[in-house]
Amino acid sequence: MLLILLAGVAAGALNAVGGGGSFVALAALVGAGMPPVTANATTTVALLPGNATSAWVYRRELEGFHRPSPLRLTLASACGGAIGAGLLLLLPSASFDAAVPWLLAFATLVLAFGKRLTAALRLGYPGPAAILAGQFLLAIYGGYFGGAVGLMMLAFWTATTTLDPARGNPLRVVQVAAVYLTAAVIFVFAADVLAQPSQLVAMLTGATIGGYGGAHVVRRLPAGVLRGLVLSTAVLMTGLFFVRAFR
Repeated sequence: MLLILLAGVAAGALNAVGGGGSFVALAALVGAGMPPVTANATTTVALLPGNATSAWVYRRELEGFHRPSPLRLTLASACGGAIGAGLLLLLPSASFDAAVPWLLAFATLVLAFGKRLTAALRLGYPGPAAILAGQFLLAIYGGYFGGAVGLMMLAFWTATTTLDPARGNPLRVVQVAAVYLTAAVIFVFAADVLAQPSQLVAMLTGATIGGYGGAHVVRRLPAGVLRGLVLSTAVLMTGLFFVRAFR
């Protein structure tokens, strides 16, 4: 329980400062013996309060996004998160087990090369409808798995809007919280996240502490340090899940 609590603190802090907290939370719960699908659902529920507290800290710092409005973007995130959560519960668990290492690898590549790729592919800014559609698809991914979804959002906004990545972190936190909110509601009532309440409470408590503290710490740490920390965690967790899947 102590290790899960500490993993929750780390996950909440990582999500507040740059994303990637689900890597730590998912690995900790699976390592504790929880089935991957249940662990993924539990991660979403447990990290929601941490994202919510970070969003509260950032509530006055939303800026740079006008077309579409942050409200419409949040609605797209909430709807997509619900659909992604439904897909996780409806699709066979074996499919998720097999997909997890590859989803982690994909998310890690986005973390490592997303900014360069979006800069190379920048062809002009699409309209608000296209941005909302892209956000909706990213939210479906976030509800289904969630690994690095916040960083994928930043990469997407960088490529399709004039939003500077350095000013996009508050908006990222709010949108990830919207995805987690609707997905968590579905998981609480339709998944087995309440079957092991002690692990859920330990992860949830740690994530809330980490989310609140991390949102304050992020203003003091260099961006390069934060990015290196998140990327190192992603690479490590991806390797561990590949070893687990193919041993």
